[in-house]
Amino acid sequence: MIETLKARNALMQRIRAFFHSEGFIEVETPIRFKTPCMELHIDAEPSGDHYLRTSPELYHKKMLARGAEKIFEVAKCFRQGERGDLHNPEYTMLEWYRTGGDYMTALADTQNLLSAVGRVFAGVIAWASGDWWVFTVAEVFEKHAGWNPVEDFDADRFDFDLIEKVEPALPKDCPVVLKDYPAELCALARLKPGNPKVAERWELYLNGIEIANAYSELTDPVEQRARFEKWGEQRRALGKEVYELDEEFFQALETMPEACGVALGLDRLLMILTGAKSLDAVLPFRD
Repeated sequence: MIETLKARNALMQRIRAFFHSEGFIEVETPIRFKTPCMELHIDAEPSGDHYLRTSPELYHKKMLARGAEKIFEVAKCFRQGERGDLHNPEYTMLEWYRTGGDYMTALADTQNLLSAVGRVFAGVIAWASGDWWVFTVAEVFEKHAGWNPVEDFDADRFDFDLIEKVEPALPKDCPVVLKDYPAELCALARLKPGNPKVAERWELYLNGIEIANAYSELTDPVEQRARFEKWGEQRRALGKEVYELDEEFFQALETMPEACGVALGLDRLLMILTGAKSLDAVLPFRD
């Protein structure tokens, strides 16, 4: 446990040093609030008449609307009912946003961050200095599952084939990025200009494990409200709780500049860096 605590401390030091050197401001946002983000398969943990946050995303975007340009947060987050080798109901998320960039700007940030981490963790140096494989979702599904989910989306089939066919086939000796997701899977991402079927989103895999999610941010409040309402209807149909919408967030989108953001799971990253096989090895007080 002591060695793991030392490794986490080293990781936190390097992360903060990287973002400070890049001109980012470290921020803190509320852990409890009344309006969780409306996403289909992410359930918020109740906390009295509030909920524990699943992400600091909505508050970060409010900060961007008020003039912040480059911000990051090491955030304790919570998701109801998630438990396994790679999931825990309480987890640590590194989330950052910058204005004036898109999802590929966010990818460059992530590559530079892992390069900085690699100076402390020798095991990641090969990832940081070597090639990164970047595939579109359409091409990996056509190759490994035999169909294109962008052109003919099927939610159940997508989830099954991603887990059973696509992810096991991804290279594990280098970072792998899947980009350009079906629009139906992106509640807060901007669509590609001229192609409404594709959202500007990517996910990063290290050692075959999904470690980060990023996108060009949607800044249209009308479109964002419509998406949340659609997800709410789908949640209701599944018997899930439908959350109250955050009206302050929609107001913020009216003045929020173009931006990109990344959410990276720090517990999973530490697990990979230390060679652990489960979160049990890096969370000393796991329930």
